[in-house]
Formats: sequence, C-alpha cells, structure tokens
Amino acid sequence: MEKPDPDPWEEPRKNLFSIHKLEYARGKRPDVDCILCGICRKDPEVPNLTVSETEHTVVSVNLYPYNPGHLIIFPKRHVLSYEELSDEEALEIHRGTGKAISILKKLWNVQGFNLGYNLGKNSGGSIPHIHQHIVPRFPNEAGFLDVLANSRIVIYEPYEMQKEWIRIWNEFSGS
Repeated sequence: MEKPDPDPWEEPRKNLFSIHKLEYARGKRPDVDCILCGICRKDPEVPNLTVSETEHTVVSVNLYPYNPGHLIIFPKRHVLSYEELSDEEALEIHRGTGKAISILKKLWNVQGFNLGYNLGKNSGGSIPHIHQHIVPRFPNEAGFLDVLANSRIVIYEPYEMQKEWIRIWNEFSGS
C-alpha cells in the first residue's frame, strides 16, 4: 500500500535562517547570564536594539523577527513568570504595547497583530526572561515559500529598523 503524501501543514515549519540566526539556534549566544538583562546593563557582548526605555521596561526591535516591525517589551528586572510582574512593570508593558500598536496602525497601515508571551519551558521561548512580542501582520503576507515550503523569509536589517523605530517612537504623540 502506498503512503499518502504528507500534509505540509502537519510537518514542522522549516525556517530559512540568516547565518547569524542559525548560529543562535544552535546555541552560539553571548556568554551572559541573561540576554535581556545584558541589554538592560548595555553589555557589549549582547546585540542591543533598544528603541525606548521607561523606569521599569525596555522596548526593543526583535533581533530575529517574524515580520518587519516586530518588537519585544520586557521588564528591566529579571522576571521569569507573568505572576512575578509588578503592577508598575505590567502597566509600562501595557502602555508600550499600546503606543507600538498605534504607531504601526498610523504609519505602516498595519491592521492585524499577534501579541504574546512565551511562558515556561514548553512554550517555544528561547530566553528565560519574560518578554511580550508585538508582531505586526500584513495583508497577503503568505508568499509562495509559506505555502509551498512551509517556510518564511524576513528580509530587513534589524539595526536599520531600530533607527527608524527610535525616530518614530520619539516623535509619536499618539494623535
């Protein structure tokens, strides 16, 4: 009996990495206790894509984005679980998320978002420091590689995106 062709959507997604992401996925990371804490203390070993800081939180471009404009927001304090967030940290994450969404809607006409935390070892997260993702979703973003190869390529330079985000973040009043 002949086996049916596998359904590509039942297979794990294949990712086409930049060489740097592949190294990261294989475990080549800065030798620091925590990458996000390294960003907070401006450790030179850790790539820093900070857009904005408040008293308790940092807004950063994601070094390995799912889509252009992908940000993360995290507390400066090393926090592992959602329940550990202080009211001040949670409020600053909420306000930063609202500002990021407003900017993306107004300036880039984004009409959909994925927001979320990867909580716990089995969630798919690779950094044990709580952080919220803000992933803009664009119309017709599924290209031929998404459909035929169940893969995704994101092409933009994160440090250029950081410069743009800093400029926009500092100019944006929310109006």
